[in-house]
Amino acid sequence: LDYNDFLDDADALLEAMDLDGVLQVASFHPQYQFAGTEPGDAENLTNRAPFPILHLLREASVDRAVSAYAEPETIIERNLATVRALGHDGWDNLLES
Repeated sequence: LDYNDFLDDADALLEAMDLDGVLQVASFHPQYQFAGTEPGDAENLTNRAPFPILHLLREASVDRAVSAYAEPETIIERNLATVRALGHDGWDNLLES
């Protein structure tokens, strides 16, 4: 919960610095959990990392990457399918290697 509060502070700082729309925060955490999911659901693995991490992304770079991808709306579903296929054991093996 403290990490979620910190994310709110980071987003508020971007707004206060007039960088909302220029930069965005992508967050990763060892216990990341999307709203409406259970802690053990595979889709949470897409935003998990060994340590809490904030990535600052340039929105223009994200826009360029998305526009270069033939079907950007499929990215999230493909990522979810990949982590579901890996399962927790496969995910743990990736982190260990």
